[in-house]
Amino acid sequence: MTLSPSPSISSETQPTVSPDNTRPAAASPTSAPEPPPTPPAGGTPAPLTPSTLRTIVRELAERPEEWIHHVRLSTEERWYRRLAADDDHEVWLISWLPGQSTGFHDHGGSRGAFAVALGELEELSLGGPEQGLLIRRIPAGTARAFGPEYVHDVRNTAVGPAVTLHAYSPPLSSMAHYDLRAGGLVRTSEEGPEQW
Repeated sequence: MTLSPSPSISSETQPTVSPDNTRPAAASPTSAPEPPPTPPAGGTPAPLTPSTLRTIVRELAERPEEWIHHVRLSTEERWYRRLAADDDHEVWLISWLPGQSTGFHDHGGSRGAFAVALGELEELSLGGPEQGLLIRRIPAGTARAFGPEYVHDVRNTAVGPAVTLHAYSPPLSSMAHYDLRAGGLVRTSEEGPEQW
């Protein structure tokens, strides 16, 4: 299955900080406030908006006393820990050593946001036909948010470790992985919570 380019997202550079073993991204600001989501039938809470998720991770990043004691570094792969789980969203803490990355992945239809609390990361995504591969530096203090169809690759290409905070709504139920090929992104595998 080949995907078309990801919808564009935006970042905001404001003081902030960042999840635990994998999964991250950002939402685009608009001039008008986002309408509240319509609650689905059956009692399941409506997903939070990307803007709300960005606020959650940005504010948490500014309170390191609530998460810094959980941070661990792993030379084998990114280290992660879920900090909070609710019916409508979850929050993850992730640490990254130089060279560690997610590879291209989606978020199983969840909206999301992440904030870089310490260090710096790089994000790759596909833009429109004229843009091709987009590469963004994401320094500490930056929070990004994204919608349910977003696909990206996040990596630590810096010389030191990084720490991020991620929020997803609804909580992650699956993640698909992709290879970037000449024709675009090709889905290669899928994982579920039992692998996290």
